[in-house]
Amino acid sequence: MAPEIGLENKQGKLRLRLPRVIADGSLRYIYTGLPDTPDNRKKAQVVAWTIEEDISTGQLDLTLERYKQEFKPKIIVSKQESDLLELWVKFAEYKRPQLAETTYEKDYTRKLPNHIRQLPTRKITEAIVIRDYLLGNLSANTAKRILVHLSACCKWAKDSGLIVNNPFAGMASTIRQPKAAATIDPFTTAERDAILEAFRQHKPHYFPFVSFLFLTGCRTGEAIALQWKHVSLDCSEITFAESYDGQLKIRKTTKTGASRKFPCNQKLRELLLSVRPVNPSPDSLVFCSPNGLPIDNGKFTNQAWRGCRSGQKVYKGLVTTLVDEGKVSRYRCPYNTRHTFITCCLEAGVPIVTVAHWVGNSPEVILRHYAGCLNTVDVPVF
Repeated sequence: MAPEIGLENKQGKLRLRLPRVIADGSLRYIYTGLPDTPDNRKKAQVVAWTIEEDISTGQLDLTLERYKQEFKPKIIVSKQESDLLELWVKFAEYKRPQLAETTYEKDYTRKLPNHIRQLPTRKITEAIVIRDYLLGNLSANTAKRILVHLSACCKWAKDSGLIVNNPFAGMASTIRQPKAAATIDPFTTAERDAILEAFRQHKPHYFPFVSFLFLTGCRTGEAIALQWKHVSLDCSEITFAESYDGQLKIRKTTKTGASRKFPCNQKLRELLLSVRPVNPSPDSLVFCSPNGLPIDNGKFTNQAWRGCRSGQKVYKGLVTTLVDEGKVSRYRCPYNTRHTFITCCLEAGVPIVTVAHWVGNSPEVILRHYAGCLNTVDVPVF
C-alpha cells in the first residue's frame, strides 16, 4: 500500500506532507501557496492522490517538480497571440447549430481549417501577413471569402472576450474582385434533345433522371433525394423538400431551407408514370443508381456525363462524345440542365415570379442571372 500524502494548513496556506521514505526535513513539504479554502483543498487533494499513485506504480518524479508545477501560477499568453486555428475550432462549434450539416462538415471543419493550416503564421497579430499570403497564393475571390470568414471568427472571439480586437475587420472590403465571367450557359433546344437521345440509346437507366432534370430545372441533389412520397398519386405535382449530398451521404433540406410545389406538365407526368412501380414504398427513391442506391452525382458526372479514366478503365462520357461529334457546341456540367429549363421558361414568356417559385430562387436572382442569357427579340412597338 502506497504511503499516504498529508494535507496541512500552515499559516492559512495549504501544504502537502510527504512520507519520510521519500524526503526528510524541509523537503518533506510541497508548499502550494493556496489559501485554505474548500476548492483549493480539492485541488491539492487531487495532486496528493497523483503522488500516491505514482509511488505505488514506481513512476514518482523524485524532483517533485511535476507536482509543484500544479500550484504555480499559469503563464497567461497575451490574448492577441491567440492561435487562429484554435479560435476557428471554437468558432465553428459556436456556429454549428446555426449551419446546415453539409456546410459545417465541408466548410467549417475542412476547407477553412485547411486554408488556416497552410498560412505562414497563425498569430492574429500578423493579420497583414496572412492577408498578403492569401492574395499572393489564391485568387482574389477566394482570398476575400477567407478573410470574410476570419473576420467573422475574430469578431465572435472579441465579443466572447477571447481577444482584444478583430484585426481582420474591414480587411476583405479592400480587395477588389475581378468581374466574374457569366456562368449561366444553357444548352440550346437542339443540344438538349441530342443529350436526351444519347442517354436513351446508350445509358437508358439514366435517361429518366436526365429527362427529369431538363423538365423541372431542379437542383441535381433534389432530384437524387426525390422519393415517391414527394409525388402526388396521379403524378400531377411534385414537392421538392429535400436534397442529397453524395459526398457526406446524407439527406438535408433544400438549398433555401424551404420546400416548394412543382406542377407537372403532361410530358413530365408521363415520365413519372413510366418509372413508378406498382404500389411504391413512400420512402423509395424515384431515381436510383443501377445497383439501387442513391445516385452518386460525382460518379454520374464522371462516368456517364463527362467521362473519365479510372485506373485502366476509360469511361466515355456521352456529353463529351456529343461535343466531339459537333452535336453539342461545348461541354457543360449537369447543373446546366437547370439553367436550360429556366431560360426556356423565360423565353416562353412564363412570368419571372412563377419561374422563381418553380425552381426555388428569388425573382431578383432570376432577373439578375438570366436576363442576359435570353435570345435577342425584336424591339417591341410602344
